[in-house]
Amino acid sequence: MKIALAQLDYTVGDLDGNAVKILDAYRHACGRGAELVVFSELAVCGYPPRDLLLKQSFVSDTKATLENIARGMSAAPAVVGYVDFNEEKAGRPFRNAAAFIEGGQVRQRIWKTLLPTYDVFDEDRYFEPAASVEPVQCGATRLAVTICEDIWNQEAFWRGKQERSGQPLYQRDPVGELCEAGAEIIVNISASPFVLGKERLRHDLMTAAVGHYQRPLVYVNQVGGNDELIFDGNSMALDAQGQLLAQSRAFEEDLVIVDTNAGQPVHFHAPCEEESLYHALVLGLRDYTGKCGFKGLVLGLSGGIDSAVVGALAAAAVGPRNVVGVSMPSRFSSDHSKSDAELLAHNLGIRYMTIPIEPAHKAFLEMMGHVFAGTKPDAAEENIQARVRGVILMALSNKFGNMLITTGNKSEMATGYCTLYGDMCGGLAVISDVPKMLIYRLARWINRDHEIIPSGSITKPPSAELRPNQTDQDSLPPYEDLDRVLKAYVEEHRSVADIVASGENERIVRDVARRIDVNEYKRKQAPPGLKVSGKAFGIGRRMPIAQRYVEQTR
Repeated sequence: MKIALAQLDYTVGDLDGNAVKILDAYRHACGRGAELVVFSELAVCGYPPRDLLLKQSFVSDTKATLENIARGMSAAPAVVGYVDFNEEKAGRPFRNAAAFIEGGQVRQRIWKTLLPTYDVFDEDRYFEPAASVEPVQCGATRLAVTICEDIWNQEAFWRGKQERSGQPLYQRDPVGELCEAGAEIIVNISASPFVLGKERLRHDLMTAAVGHYQRPLVYVNQVGGNDELIFDGNSMALDAQGQLLAQSRAFEEDLVIVDTNAGQPVHFHAPCEEESLYHALVLGLRDYTGKCGFKGLVLGLSGGIDSAVVGALAAAAVGPRNVVGVSMPSRFSSDHSKSDAELLAHNLGIRYMTIPIEPAHKAFLEMMGHVFAGTKPDAAEENIQARVRGVILMALSNKFGNMLITTGNKSEMATGYCTLYGDMCGGLAVISDVPKMLIYRLARWINRDHEIIPSGSITKPPSAELRPNQTDQDSLPPYEDLDRVLKAYVEEHRSVADIVASGENERIVRDVARRIDVNEYKRKQAPPGLKVSGKAFGIGRRMPIAQRYVEQTR
């Protein structure tokens, strides 16, 4: 069967815009001889809709849009993800659904069976699972139409794997049930968010599924950024022997036609971690900016590596002419920091301005002098500088309509090495899920062909430059150590005792863990950040702020 994998970038809630995308791709696919056109999970309304589902007319409007889409699909059958009502008296109010459309009508409705409720997923809040499943008759072929998580429940594949830690397997195997009922081709429509390493994991999972069920498999994923989630696409099709027949492009829309009976094997492509990270962050930033209605971006340029990397991402996301970089030197700013910021702006071709903060900083110190009298200078005076910079950047954002983006990395966000209402001001925290050492790797990848990020920004010791001769390591452990502990404690959920037992320095482990625990209040006030790791600070990590749990030593 010739099947079209329609990998599109949807905007949550843009029912009319999504419908236009779907029908346009459908017509192109039919023109190329497709016998079935497959779209991703919740394509009509976009994923994830979250509490938009609770708006009184949202689901009704989505269903009406689906009917309009169906009327435009008479040339070939299609599978389209959408949201439906649960018509049963008991259970959750909605269904995560797929429509099988044939001859301009919805011929069959399929409900998602396995509802993920871990990390960023909260589908059990809204959806009722399918009680039973049955194949879809498409011409002479019976299809096992499944939705995302339905195919992720393979005990043999997950046994012993770190990626499934804390994520229980389900009692049901909807794919197996459909194959037992006579399904000949597995079709999985998905909205699977990107994390580093997910491309290989997903390919291996699909290959294992084909090996287990002995059926060809077509997997269609969403692409694009919606809030903090980034969808990488990488849709694929495999034959019954597990050979890859097609792979859609990563991080961009694509329409691929594959013949499950006569396709030729292709080589699976998984780029290096830095390349995937770069394209993921650019896509997430571009879509967040555009879907929120902004045309341009503004950010502070300190001359350091974090703001340099974010500046490069911004220029790639929205174009250099739509980015404003602002240098805001103080009495503590080094000459090389100022020159590196200017050189970066020149290399990127972005607009650049300098606004010294010394007058405002001096005025604040004079204004607070009688209150601070008799005390030693400390973080209070230092943070005034960061907050003056925040005021300047927000003023530029307000005046000219550009969205302010922050430049803090995951290591800083974890340990609270950031200033509320200062460098944390902004509409999106672009690299808040990227630890410091990975920032260095990303910077070197950006410079792989020629220097974009000034070498000085990469080689000099990192510093907030809020006091004379300051470096980050005056306050923090070495980033190499910090990042290892951060990954173990936050992403792998390991205890302090276990991390220490693995060979890490106990003093550093306890210091980092304490900093992470006590700075939850800061992270709760941070802008949303783009998720690229297995566990980001955001909706997938719901820690209480006012808590006193101390790990018991045994």
